[in-house]
Amino acid sequence: MADAKEQPEWGIKLSKFFVLPQRWILAIMGFFAIFNAYTMRICLSQAITVLVVKRNYTIFHTEAICEPDDQSDPSSTFEGGDYDWSQEKQGLILASFYIGYIVTHLPGGILADKFGGKWTLSLGIFFTAIFTLLTPVCIVYGGADALIVLRVLMGLGEGTTFPALSVLLASWVPANERGMLGALVLGGGQMGSIAGNIISGYVLSSMDWPWVFYVFAIIALVWFVVFTLVCFSSPFTHPYIKPEERAFLAQEVPPPDKNKPKTPFFAILTSIPMWALISAQIGHDWGFYIMVSYLPKYMSDVLRFSIKSNGLYSSLPYVTMWIMSLLSGCVADQMIKRNCMSTTNTRKIMTGVAAFGPAVFMVAASYAGCNRGMVVALFTITMGLMGTYYAGMKLTPLDMSPNYAGTLMAITNGIGAITGVVSPYLVGVMTPNATLLEWRLVFWVAFGVLVVTAIVYCIWASGDVQPFNDGTNSNKKKDAA
Repeated sequence: MADAKEQPEWGIKLSKFFVLPQRWILAIMGFFAIFNAYTMRICLSQAITVLVVKRNYTIFHTEAICEPDDQSDPSSTFEGGDYDWSQEKQGLILASFYIGYIVTHLPGGILADKFGGKWTLSLGIFFTAIFTLLTPVCIVYGGADALIVLRVLMGLGEGTTFPALSVLLASWVPANERGMLGALVLGGGQMGSIAGNIISGYVLSSMDWPWVFYVFAIIALVWFVVFTLVCFSSPFTHPYIKPEERAFLAQEVPPPDKNKPKTPFFAILTSIPMWALISAQIGHDWGFYIMVSYLPKYMSDVLRFSIKSNGLYSSLPYVTMWIMSLLSGCVADQMIKRNCMSTTNTRKIMTGVAAFGPAVFMVAASYAGCNRGMVVALFTITMGLMGTYYAGMKLTPLDMSPNYAGTLMAITNGIGAITGVVSPYLVGVMTPNATLLEWRLVFWVAFGVLVVTAIVYCIWASGDVQPFNDGTNSNKKKDAA
């Protein structure tokens, strides 16, 4: 109750105007943080299809490239843009974001652990929005090279997003609500992908392409203002949280120790469960970044969907992924709460489903050829099954170390993000002609990466609090007194 007495009187009065608990408000705003991060990240994947010079399809065999989906629709036969960028150059452009994204993960996690997640998260999104606003200027006056530099800067801004949110969740969310609220927050990635594809398709078919970047940047700036006004790093610094919720969270989520030891990097980096977690992150990110970066291009270059259809059908897989992430989060919470299964085994099952299923259906999509309905259905199943990952390994850093969740998330996400540099660029190298056969090889490589990394996680991962959570720079458990 000592903490409740420190709450200002005006804050207690103001708290009566809030219907939802503050941890739910934080989760909703966290959802929109990731939502904005993804819309700004992926809108270029749609825009690049109208920026580059239209490909000459007559040099390919009909079995390698599909016929346009609607030749009577002018948008299906658009003339393309003025930028003669090779597939390899386009791959480098799409990969460049992740170069910066990797760099700020660990600093972002450490800053969020030390000072709280509020400003670490909000300022990262703010600067990403500013760079998104500048994207059309860079493309027009600087071309591909300037765009690559700007995308690196955008990555620097977004690199703090997941580490900061991990710290905020660890500070606000009780253990038995992590699956549900964690899935809600992390589901912003799918909804951002959905909105990014659909809105981009609409804007590109009805307005000049720079508006794609302006629209999403403005939405993110509005979020920044609202978030800084209503959200705080912890319940104990929130001025207008209801006293009842504050007392509840004081019991369920004790405040972090301000005098906790320095981050035990040696124990973290020599922990077998930690490397199992990193393995699963690499596998997921390999498959996910290929889909995020290249699904619109696959549907444009190979399946030859119109611009509007591309935006719609590119978004469908993320709708399913979002629904599955929420459902699996609720199921995981119930499995743990009712002692049906340990936290470790629950995370392993969810992670296994999120890897083995997508690996199979991704390859199957490449064998569906030009059967557009079948391809869209298989990609939708692929991304739907991938949604269980959010109730699996994505919550493992919170399970392993609530005190250093931001740092663990930073390390795993940062190393995983290396695949965001490698996989899009590699796809560009492997698909110089963007044919079905070239893409089939891409999906077989993704199959291998997903399966191998998931097996490592399922054998060695852990959902238990690790010895280094108390700052001990060792992986050995202390003997009971």
